[in-house]
Amino acid sequence: MSTGVSISSMSSYAILGCGSVGHAVAESLDAEGKDVLILDKDESRVEALRDQDLNAVVQDIATPGVVDAVADRDVLLILSSDVEANKAAVESIRERDEDQFIVVRASDPVSGDELRELGADVVINPSEVIADSALRTLESGEMEYKARQLAEILRNADGDLAILTHHSPDPDSIASAVALRAIAESYDVEADILYDGDIGHQENRAFVNLLGIELTERDEAPALSSYGALALVDHMKSGELDIDAPIDVFIDHYEPEEEIDAAFVDVRPNVSSTSTILTKYMQEFDISPGKEVATALLYGIRAETLDFKRDTTPADLTAAAYLYPFADHETLEQVESPSMSPETLDVLAEAIQNRDVQGSHLVSNAGFIRDRDALTQAASHLLNLEGITTTAVFGIAEDTIYLSARSKDIRLNIGKVLQDAFGEIGEAAGHSTQASVEIPLGVFGGIETTEENRDTLLTLAEEAVRRKLFEAMGVEGEASNGS
Repeated sequence: MSTGVSISSMSSYAILGCGSVGHAVAESLDAEGKDVLILDKDESRVEALRDQDLNAVVQDIATPGVVDAVADRDVLLILSSDVEANKAAVESIRERDEDQFIVVRASDPVSGDELRELGADVVINPSEVIADSALRTLESGEMEYKARQLAEILRNADGDLAILTHHSPDPDSIASAVALRAIAESYDVEADILYDGDIGHQENRAFVNLLGIELTERDEAPALSSYGALALVDHMKSGELDIDAPIDVFIDHYEPEEEIDAAFVDVRPNVSSTSTILTKYMQEFDISPGKEVATALLYGIRAETLDFKRDTTPADLTAAAYLYPFADHETLEQVESPSMSPETLDVLAEAIQNRDVQGSHLVSNAGFIRDRDALTQAASHLLNLEGITTTAVFGIAEDTIYLSARSKDIRLNIGKVLQDAFGEIGEAAGHSTQASVEIPLGVFGGIETTEENRDTLLTLAEEAVRRKLFEAMGVEGEASNGS
């Protein structure tokens, strides 16, 4: 049987079994000017359909005669509530081996499987359709309700809005803040985007510079308590809350470990980026995103999903599709292809040369470094190696070991791995796919760090870091260079 027929090319339809579902479909197709034939064994029902100027005939769809009755029809919608009759109709029609597209109604997953085995192209379970429709309606209603709550907070803000990203923010966090600032401005509320740490990684710096995004270091901004309202967006990647003021708005796609005390909370772990959530809010507020906002949000989604190759949900794709026409794609190309500094190239080369691989896990020492952000890029690049699902690259700057890790292994939470391995001796932060840690170098040698003993401490640190990492990852055996 050929399945090369598409609905768009079909011009004639038959509805077999015209209960409430079949009747609704028949009226819709007839209103669109389609050629529709209705078959039902109930004579009084057929007469009533004819009184509505619908083309209906008396026919028991469970009998072989149904095959001749629909022989000239392209699309067959078998919608009787009698599933056994539907099975008989499908079986009879497929026995003739006509090239007709069959949509059939099931009553449960078991009958659905049976109908597919008999040759149905599409199986519909009304209870599932109703449930899906109810969930979509609920989602739409919940978004409308949430938007009203957010709007109320913005209207009542007694002063400017502070929007705080996570520590050393990535594109998703920055883009989400940019979008929330645009929403706030639509309510005549000025907003500052604040951050701690650094704008690391060359792509992130290019992202901020090329789009002209205004960010303020938290140390250089007024105290959080001096703002009219405080919002945290995509903040849980930091792993902890270090906030000295009441939180008014909290939006994230990561579940916080503890309940957030905020006037407005929207946490959606069922999407892969906070940029997706903010895109939905812009749609709900009917705000057409400007080029800067759309480009930022689109890049935030793409960066968080590894260009739609990691944990991408339908909501992420829908949001990206909405943003695509508004975005500046030339700028996006520049952001995604920044020049690599000599320092980053050196760190990457060291990390490749010194890599140890156990299973799909890679750990590498980049030695003494000047730019710790280069570790992040090295960890990301090494994740592209064949067979590698988790990377950790560490190096030493002054008297501190800096480590950056990345993972695409859904079974592993790399943030928890680093916390378990180094939480007692260093500062670890991160989540399931990316994390970092800072460890005082002297911890491993028990002696003060000096220029003379740096190499000795490096050797001690390298052995200890590798061992602790592989143990925390649950990997055993001798490491190799992966060649």
